[in-house]
Amino acid sequence: MASGTADQAKVAIVTGAGKGMGAGILKKLAADGYKVAAMSPSGAAKTLAESLGGVGTAGSNAKADDIKALVDLTLDTYGRIDAVVNNTGHPPKGKLLELDDAAWTTGFELVHLAVIRMVRLVTPVMLQQKTGGAFVNLLTYATFEPEADFPISGPVRAAVAAFSKVYADQYASQGIRMNNVLPGFIDSLPAKDERVARIPMKRYGTVREISDTVAFLLSEQASYITGQNIRVDGGITRSV
Repeated sequence: MASGTADQAKVAIVTGAGKGMGAGILKKLAADGYKVAAMSPSGAAKTLAESLGGVGTAGSNAKADDIKALVDLTLDTYGRIDAVVNNTGHPPKGKLLELDDAAWTTGFELVHLAVIRMVRLVTPVMLQQKTGGAFVNLLTYATFEPEADFPISGPVRAAVAAFSKVYADQYASQGIRMNNVLPGFIDSLPAKDERVARIPMKRYGTVREISDTVAFLLSEQASYITGQNIRVDGGITRSV
């Protein structure tokens, strides 16, 4: 159960919450007692958040104004922010050297700059509250083992991982934590035999397994964990 002040539940923002892992995380946090706010381009996250008693907007992680609108709505509604989950889909794909500058710029804004923009807006709020806070960024197992299938996603999420460590070190003493979750192949997408064969557990992970991990990292149970990259990938990552 999320606990805030004596008379107020904690408040969580989730981006990319219209479907898949983002939607699963939103439902989990609401079930745990958080007041929720969410965003997705289609408006599905807004609908889902409202069905859970929360609020939401239709917007893109790649647009600074949309991120600000979500933060403003959250503060106008609840007056505080305790947790943020930065989630987005994969940026453009294709053959490595055929991806143009526009594709790379889109990936940078959608994944990396989106985290920075959110953190710039929310960190002052958390500092003013003086009760700490937590961020979780959803990355990918390919962050540290890049693959040709994800030519932009891997590199730009690796940049998020580097940023996260710098941020976590700077704000740990003020009670604000930041961690990354690196999912493998998850059942929000149809399983492919060739991918299942690569996974030591011989199955895709579940949205629930990702949601539970994120909820743990946002909770007081993870109060001594910051600046970490948590792989939830069934063992597909080979590095140690």
